[in-house]
Amino acid sequence: MKLTFSSYAAVGVMLFALFFGAGNLIFPAGLGQNAGTSLWPAVIGFLITGVGLPLLGIIAMSFSGSRNLQDLSSRVHPVYAVFFTSLLYLTIGPFFASPRTGTVAYEIGISPFINESSQQMGLFIFTLLFFAIVLLFSLNPAKLVDNVGKVLAPGLVVLILVLLVTAIVNPIGAMEAPQEAYTSGAFVTGFLEGYNTMDALASLVFGIIVINAIRAMGVTSKTDILKTTVKAGSIAVLLLGAIYVGIAYMGATSTQVFGVFETGGPVLSGAASHYFGTFGSVLLAIAITLACLTTAIGLTTANAEYFHTLFPNISYKTLVVFFATLTFVIANFGLANIITYSVPVLMFLYPLAIVLMILTFLSPLFNHARTVYGSTIAVTFLISIFDGLKSLCNSLGIEYYSWMQPVINIYEQSLPLYGQGLGWLLPAVAVIVVTGFISHFQKNETAAAHVS
Repeated sequence: MKLTFSSYAAVGVMLFALFFGAGNLIFPAGLGQNAGTSLWPAVIGFLITGVGLPLLGIIAMSFSGSRNLQDLSSRVHPVYAVFFTSLLYLTIGPFFASPRTGTVAYEIGISPFINESSQQMGLFIFTLLFFAIVLLFSLNPAKLVDNVGKVLAPGLVVLILVLLVTAIVNPIGAMEAPQEAYTSGAFVTGFLEGYNTMDALASLVFGIIVINAIRAMGVTSKTDILKTTVKAGSIAVLLLGAIYVGIAYMGATSTQVFGVFETGGPVLSGAASHYFGTFGSVLLAIAITLACLTTAIGLTTANAEYFHTLFPNISYKTLVVFFATLTFVIANFGLANIITYSVPVLMFLYPLAIVLMILTFLSPLFNHARTVYGSTIAVTFLISIFDGLKSLCNSLGIEYYSWMQPVINIYEQSLPLYGQGLGWLLPAVAVIVVTGFISHFQKNETAAAHVS
């Protein structure tokens, strides 16, 4: 069935709404503030991981023909599939992304109106109410949440676009010198900063939602589903990319007036107040708080549904209560701490997700051999686990554990790009080539033996 452009656009906008959370607004803003005059190389790096990888993940799910992420990652091993899928759901759910919805809503919408001495109490009261509402709606998922989300997403985008156009036409101030890591490695720092959006991880979950929406339009062949996914996905990431660039630019031009914030949240509330006064701040606060609520409800229900399939003896409602409570507790550590402690997990998890995407596209070349999947993931795991541990030590402000140092020394001396957080890339490619060739050769040899 041949779809019209409006059909592609409908799926693309739906995918954009899935990706677009209020939390995503803070990272390009923070990047802009810290990058300053090194903005453009930093933005290019950010777009690769913040926009390019999510598109790759959606396409990979379509290309694979898998039923879901656990089905796809079971090509490595069934036990690994449960481990990887569970960790990914927890990461984009109660551990990091879901608590972030409450803290972002607070930082942008409520924090500017509360005294410094009362911030912790303000966060506690706000998140208690916020996640009580999340719990209520997650216990009884209704179309009301979907309908509100469909109205809010475009409304929030319009507000953000008005703010960005104003900031481009009339910049808040001039760009200043880059901060810390952005002074000499803006591109790589931006690349790693894009991990924080978590959209590449989420794309492996959202992929099946997009595929089902395309099938519902009457597209049935695998090739046509893949083509439609590419077109719809491109629309979604173009919208995301445009917003990211605009917010990063606004952040870069804000430091002269606002100074450099610990997170990107105050950039948006500050800009709204700067251009449109209290009315602008209140309007942005309401829109972002409601958008964060719909995102948090979606993440809570998705986690409860997935873990109910793993543990059918635990009821869906019990899991909702558990995840909502856990999310509330973690949210009260504050946005800066949530971001800080998410980095070690993302440094570990992202390479595994990227390599799984690469393997998915190359899989037909080595006949989906589990040997290739298992070997490549194992090598990536051994490198990325140390990247995660290094980040954890840095987050805690402690020296590396003594047993880590010899391994890190070997990696630093022998792995290209290790210092840039990409030491896993070339070893993974090398293992795919070697094991893929062996697997392909063995397949041909087996076929020849059957013929003879």
